[in-house]
Amino acid sequence: MAKWTPKHEAPEPLEGPVVATITGGTVLWFVLFLVQLPFYGWFDDRDLTWWVWTCLAGAGLGLIGIWYVRKRDAALKRHAAATAAATPTGEAPERPAP
Repeated sequence: MAKWTPKHEAPEPLEGPVVATITGGTVLWFVLFLVQLPFYGWFDDRDLTWWVWTCLAGAGLGLIGIWYVRKRDAALKRHAAATAAATPTGEAPERPAP
C-alpha cells in the first residue's frame, strides 16, 4: 500500500469560545434529560429508556468536558503570558514551521 502524502498543509485549528460552547451543550443535555423524565413511563412501555439515559450520560460527560476545557484554557493563557513576558517586545513569536 502506498503512503498517502498531503498535497497542502493542514489549516490552523479554529479557536473560539470553547468553554461557553461545552457549557451550553452540557446544559442542553441536562435540560433534555429533565424534559424527558416525566415521560419515563411512556419511554419504558416502548423500550426506549435509552433516550433518557443518553441525555443524562451527555450531561455527565459534559461536566468532565467543562473541567477539561477550563484547565486547557487556563494553560493556554499561562503559556501566552509566559511567552509574552519572555520576548523583549512583548509580542508572541511566530510559530515555527513543522
